[in-house]
Amino acid sequence: MSAPTVAPFGAWPSPVTAGRITAGSVQFQQLAVDGDSIFWVEGRPLESGCHAIVRCAGDGAIEEVTARDFNARTTVHEYGGGAVLAADGVVFSSNFSDQRLYRIERGRPPRPITPEGALRFADATLDRARHRLICVSEDHSNRSAEAVNRIVGVDVHGRTAPAALADGYDFCSSPCLSPSGRHLAWLAWNHPNMPWDGTELWVAAIASNGSLAQRRRIAGGPHESILQPSWSPAGELYFVSDRSGWWNLHRERRGRVEPVSPMAAEVGGAAWIFGLSSYAFVAPDRLVCVITKQAQDRLAWIDVGTGACTPIATPYTSINFVAASRGRIVCVAAAPDQAPAVVRIDAATGASEVVRRGSDLSIDADFIARAEAIEFPTERGLTAHAFYYPPTNPSFTAPPCEKPPLIVHSHGGPTGDAPNTLSPSTLYWTSRGFAVVDVNYGGSTGFGTAYRRRLNGQWGVVDVDDCVNAARYLVARGDADPQRLAIAGGSAGGYTTLCALAFRRVFQAGASHFGVSNAEALARDTHKFESRYLDTLIAPYPSRADLYRMRSPVHAADQLACPVIFFQGLDDKIVPPDQSERMAAALRAKGLPVAYVAFPGEQHGFRRAENIQRALEGELYFYGRIFGFSPADPIEPVPIDNLPGG
Repeated sequence: MSAPTVAPFGAWPSPVTAGRITAGSVQFQQLAVDGDSIFWVEGRPLESGCHAIVRCAGDGAIEEVTARDFNARTTVHEYGGGAVLAADGVVFSSNFSDQRLYRIERGRPPRPITPEGALRFADATLDRARHRLICVSEDHSNRSAEAVNRIVGVDVHGRTAPAALADGYDFCSSPCLSPSGRHLAWLAWNHPNMPWDGTELWVAAIASNGSLAQRRRIAGGPHESILQPSWSPAGELYFVSDRSGWWNLHRERRGRVEPVSPMAAEVGGAAWIFGLSSYAFVAPDRLVCVITKQAQDRLAWIDVGTGACTPIATPYTSINFVAASRGRIVCVAAAPDQAPAVVRIDAATGASEVVRRGSDLSIDADFIARAEAIEFPTERGLTAHAFYYPPTNPSFTAPPCEKPPLIVHSHGGPTGDAPNTLSPSTLYWTSRGFAVVDVNYGGSTGFGTAYRRRLNGQWGVVDVDDCVNAARYLVARGDADPQRLAIAGGSAGGYTTLCALAFRRVFQAGASHFGVSNAEALARDTHKFESRYLDTLIAPYPSRADLYRMRSPVHAADQLACPVIFFQGLDDKIVPPDQSERMAAALRAKGLPVAYVAFPGEQHGFRRAENIQRALEGELYFYGRIFGFSPADPIEPVPIDNLPGG
């Protein structure tokens, strides 16, 4: 093999192009099993972000369940999830265009079973005895008031209108029937809580007329987060609770709540969407679960009698949508060298096979930057966490003594995490000579409840401190050029990005993807699910409107001193375009280099291949102009205002 060519960091040619990243790639949104069949939902960038339902039969044959004019996506809580239920050979799904529930049978066109109107549906389970679905409904009929969420029953043939079963709370989720069909469990919570702050687990008997009776609260409250209730084959109610300081499995037995297998690790994560699952019963005395420690997942068996935990050897470090049927485990899994895939695992042997890959992109192993899990000192004598990815391209090396530009990535949420998995978008940067650090700042999941709560009252402070200190740590190690530090993030990560640029003097460039610039506007104008989220992250609003203004980058534009590029979907209802437009205008007026790239038809997060590609290439072009290198890729220029030299 010839010696690597010497070229500046950032200017290395790479086979990991933006076009190849989006070509043939899908995002798995949900997974379910029905007998021998596996169903999943694919978000398809090449089909304008459409969500298709796909089935894998027991013999391995894969087929499309929905046609291209059907978009299997619900907007309950705006983020959706849990749009599809497969049971007894029938598929039920929400359709994005009208938010009605449809009954889908092989050989027949989808048939609506809910009325036209302002109702949305998600998270369904089948009540066979009563020929109905039990699911979450979100009613937007009264446009002058907040949407109403409740548990409802929906006739599987649509012969009657949806009937309310449980309401009275601001939010509800996760309805699940006992094996006998005589009891229903569900979760409920109120503002200002999010599901990771505090929820309540309820159980009721189902009366002869189908209504709920003898309701009782099993666990939870304003400061205990309950997730993923599920009934064992023996009829015991299992759930995940963080009452120990970690999301661990618990159950109700003889009227008392008890832990199943206590551990200093997480079983579960932030419930931003419906339909998440971190465990499933394989046999009456045995379940499989995902155990998360320091933001890395692994599978394990739990003996429900003894609580013994036995790891299952797999290469995967990110695992979700766990289900089990007929001796097989299915999940969506990814690894440091494997993009997300639908995976099937034999419960007896542990042998695994990939059913469907999420990307057709083939990347030579020599181009894959391997993550280094780092811990670094941060404010208040604490330690924070991140994954560091070095520049990696076997064909190129940098001139002597040159340090690479560093992109500090701040994940969204902010209650979420940055996993250690193959990310083609990360490789897009590292294969061109950038270093990347994915920061799991205080407030991230995967590190226990105390770490998750570090951000309470401190959004825009703790997250920014940790991103700044990750950059300083890598500069001190000699792994980054202190004069070419960039910070980037989307949504809440965009807010952290803009706060870091407005309130610190560490970074020389930034990229905000549909990021929050005005915390006060977000508190006033966002959708119901997150409308009180900032009460916990910052302070109650409007009583502390002063603090919101203090934490809003749009009010500190005079403090900004470096170039920024903004990417924004014009149909975004979670972070409206005004958030980016006002910030870009303020920088433009100040004379700083600024670029604003808008995408008509895009909502929160980009789903269309051409827009994903444009955002990646546009950010690279921007860094090239700011940091003084010429990208090897032919890129359509991004208009940059106030750029010296034009």
